[in-house]
Parts: sequence; C-alpha cells; structure tokens
Amino acid sequence: MALADPERGVSNGADSPAPFAEIIELNVGGQVYVTRHRTLVAVPDSLLWSMFSKKTPRDLARDSKGRFFLDRDGFLFRYILDYLRDLNLVLPDYFPEKNRLQREADFFQLRELSRRLSPRVSKENSISEELCHSDWDDAPAQGTVGNNGPGSALLAPSPSQSASPSPSQESKKSGYITVGYRGSYTIGRDIQTDAKFRRVARITVCGKTSLAKEVFGETLNESRDPDRPPERYTSRYYLKYNFLEQAFDKLTEFGFRMVACSSTGTCAYSSNEPSEDKIWTSYTEYVFCRD
Repeated sequence: MALADPERGVSNGADSPAPFAEIIELNVGGQVYVTRHRTLVAVPDSLLWSMFSKKTPRDLARDSKGRFFLDRDGFLFRYILDYLRDLNLVLPDYFPEKNRLQREADFFQLRELSRRLSPRVSKENSISEELCHSDWDDAPAQGTVGNNGPGSALLAPSPSQSASPSPSQESKKSGYITVGYRGSYTIGRDIQTDAKFRRVARITVCGKTSLAKEVFGETLNESRDPDRPPERYTSRYYLKYNFLEQAFDKLTEFGFRMVACSSTGTCAYSSNEPSEDKIWTSYTEYVFCRD
C-alpha cells in the first residue's frame, strides 16, 4: 500500500496515527480530492467535522490506495468542498442539480448550505437562485411573486396569466443537438452465420450547454467540460448510458426531431489471414433539431 510523502506533508491516512496530517486525500465516489484538514472541519457538528476531528485515521474507510473513501456523488462534492473553504458558494448560472446538491448538503449535515439551497431563499444570498426546469415543474402553481423586492406577497394569478404557457414551456428554445457514437462489431468468416453486433463505447453530445442539460439532465456526464456557461457550445459531454434508443427517446420527449445523420466506417481483419474475422469500426452522428 502506498505511503504518504513526508516531505510534501500529504497523507492518505493509511498508516498515520492521530491526529490527521495537514493535507488529506479523499476518494468521493471515484473522484479524487486533495484538501487541507482545516477545510474539512470548518463547520462544527457537520459529518466531515465529526469524521476528521472525533475519529482517528484508522477508524475511517479507505480505498485500495489508502485514500479516505466516501460513497457519495463525486461530482457534486466539489461544491461541498467549495462551500467549506470560505462558507460561501456561487453556482453556475445554469445548474439543474440543485435538488441533488441540497440532498448532499443534508447528508453532510451542512444545515446552512441546505437552507441556502432551498428555493425559498432570496437572491440576496450568494447562491444563484435561477430556477432550472425541474424547479419550475416542482414549484406550486398558486401565484406569481411580485416585483417589489424581498418580502413581496404572492399574488393570485389572473385569468390571462392562468392561460399563459408555463415557464418550462416558455424556456424551450430552438436549437440543434448532435449525438454521436463510435461503435464496432465483428463479422465472422463467410462460412459462419453468426456475428457480434455493435458495441457502443460512449455516446457523445454536442451543442449548446443549456439545451444538452435540459434534455439529458442527470444522465449527462460533464466531467470533461465542467462549468461551461449555458449559452456556450460544447462537444465534450457524453451520456452515462450506452443505449442510443434511450437518447433518442429523451430528445423526442423534449420536442426534438432527427433531421440528418452521417456515418463512416473502416474494416480490418483480426489477423493477417483473410479468412479470419472482420472487425468493422464506425463513427455515426445524428443531428436533432427543435424549431
């Protein structure tokens, strides 16, 4: 098992006696974080405070490399860590996973962070309160908030307001989304009738960030291009599943239709013998549009 480097002062806690080292390595749901001990204990009575002040390194679970292991959402933990650094947090302008982040805050017993993430908190707090589509759908349809500043009462909707489209409908913008995949399949010798059908390694998503997040939500992996502004474009997102039909269903559900597709392919033999299996590799893109 790897040991800490004493010259750097980095500890993964594998063989460290109490107290903890100044620099601590964490494995949160497969994502590795390195932070200071004082950051983890910044909020008294929180879960991390209890773990890293009331316990010893030998009391905590570790992964195969000796890092302290937490079986939680590794991508959302970055915002938990940001909050612990200065007890302040600024989320991206378009953040569709606010409810999940609030659940993480509750798990880590960060009561103030959970309170700020509640939709009832005003925009005077440091956290962006722009509602995502799921927030609009979950909000009670009892009235609209007045524009007279904090503390304005809820106003009953007029008949004309009741007949107007919902915010989630109004926010549906036109645009294009391209999904692509690189697949491979094997065709046996000419005398064989069997074939190993397509194997999709990863489904990529290209287009405007806000549209991609609206359609695919929590199934969108943003690790290769985090914090991309909603009005910018990206070609580095991919999906957390490998079923093309599932992606097509989501696009159709949000009003997109396929307008074009293209594909390229190559063929190779598994060995130098022409009689051996043929391995086909292809890259295919499907372009969807919403008017």
